[in-house]
Amino acid sequence: MRTLSIAGTGMLAQQTNVDVISNNIANMNTTGFKRQRAEFQDLLYQQVSRPGAAAGGADNRAPSGIQIGSGVKTGGVYRIAEQGAMTQTSNRYDVAIDGQGYFQVTMPSGEISYTRAGSFQLSDQGELVTTDGYPVAPGITIPQGAVDVSISKTGQVQVKMPGQAELQDVGQLELATFVNEAGLEAVGGNMFLQTAASGQPTVAVPGEPGFGTVVQGFLEASNVNPVSEITALITAQRAYEMNSRVVKTADEMLATSAQLR
Repeated sequence: MRTLSIAGTGMLAQQTNVDVISNNIANMNTTGFKRQRAEFQDLLYQQVSRPGAAAGGADNRAPSGIQIGSGVKTGGVYRIAEQGAMTQTSNRYDVAIDGQGYFQVTMPSGEISYTRAGSFQLSDQGELVTTDGYPVAPGITIPQGAVDVSISKTGQVQVKMPGQAELQDVGQLELATFVNEAGLEAVGGNMFLQTAASGQPTVAVPGEPGFGTVVQGFLEASNVNPVSEITALITAQRAYEMNSRVVKTADEMLATSAQLR
């Protein structure tokens, strides 16, 4: 009986679906988080009678045949890169991206990672870093004693020094975009790494064609919609229950067959 294995694949698929949904809900308040969705595919079919096969004569063909499916599998989990809401923090080192693009961050290994979370801080050397202490690339250092810091929409970083009327340029934020940003590898800590699926990064200053702008004093919130996630969770739960009911029905049928005399 194929029913047991088919229903089993359905239960496993819905377990994965619930895992993805629960991760979305857990990251409702994670800065720059992008929700994910599980995508499913049907498994191979057993060809009992192939469509178009000869049926009782040279000119007679089976119009549909008999193809019995063997269940479902998780085809992939894709990331939805929808813009999150802007949350005002009034922190001068918080920077949100309005539009496409990722901040570049230099990891301890020297590798460049990418993030949408612009909750930056200063190191003991005055360098602009992430909350984990990783420097933002290209490196930007705020001089000691700076009275104020200004970050324009195009990513230009300027400071006001005591006794000076003119603002002083100290660096330029850059953004990176990818042909397929869904192909980036999530490594935790709001960080992503380039992969063969994402393609090579294209780097430019904010505001260039195809790139978003940056907003100082704001952070991008998660794009998770609680109502949609709870609805999807209920749907996944009901699908799991129906597959478990199929397993129970198959068990009862096998029990009936075993009792035949």
